[in-house]
Amino acid sequence: MTADHQTPGTLYVIAAPSGAGKSSLVNALIKRLSFVYLSISHTTRKQRPGEEEGEHYHFVSKPDFESMVTQGQLLEHAQVFGNYYGTSQAYVEGELRNGHDVILEIDWQGAQQIRRAMQHTRSIYIVPPSRDALQERLEKRSQDSADVIQGRMEEAVNEMSHYNEFDYLVVNDDFYKALDELCSIFVAERLQISKQSQRHQSLLVQLLS
Repeated sequence: MTADHQTPGTLYVIAAPSGAGKSSLVNALIKRLSFVYLSISHTTRKQRPGEEEGEHYHFVSKPDFESMVTQGQLLEHAQVFGNYYGTSQAYVEGELRNGHDVILEIDWQGAQQIRRAMQHTRSIYIVPPSRDALQERLEKRSQDSADVIQGRMEEAVNEMSHYNEFDYLVVNDDFYKALDELCSIFVAERLQISKQSQRHQSLLVQLLS
C-alpha cells in the first residue's frame, strides 16, 4: 500500500571528530535507506583530482559564495583553513518538501547554526570507542608528523566536548552495529504518530469507520 499524502522529510545534522568514521557510515546509510539524501556543500576551495562537481562539492568562486551569503541563500556557512563552506537553503528545503530526509555533515558550530534556522532538525553525534582507537585511525589515514596528529587529537577532544548538544549519540566501535543504530534513528523518526497519521490518513479513516 502506498502513502496517502506527501509528508515533509526531516533535516539531520551529523557531526563527529576527524577519524570517527562519519563519512563511511553516512555513505553506507544512504545506500541502505532510499529516502535519505546527503546535502552537497558549496565551497571556494580548489577541486581536487578525482572530485566531481555536484557529487563531492559545488565548487564556486569566493565572490559568488559571498554573494550567496549576502542574499541569504545559505542555511549555514563557515571558513575552514582559508576556504568557505556552506549549505544551500533552497536545495535542503526542496528535498524536505519532496518527503526526503536530508543529512548535513557539518561540525558542532554548523550544527548550532542549523538548529537556530530549522528548529525541527534532528542531530546525531558519532564518537570512536576510545582515544587510542581514534589516534590509531588518524595515524593510519595520514602521512602527517606526530606533532600534526597530536594537534588533531587535541582538536578532536575539543569537538567531542560538545556531544551533549546533540539528540543522539552513536559509538562507532563495530561498524555494522553503528550503522544499524544510525538507520534505526531515521526509521523511528519516520514512524512517529504525527507523521504516520498524515502519511496514511485515508487508511486510518477506513480502519476506524
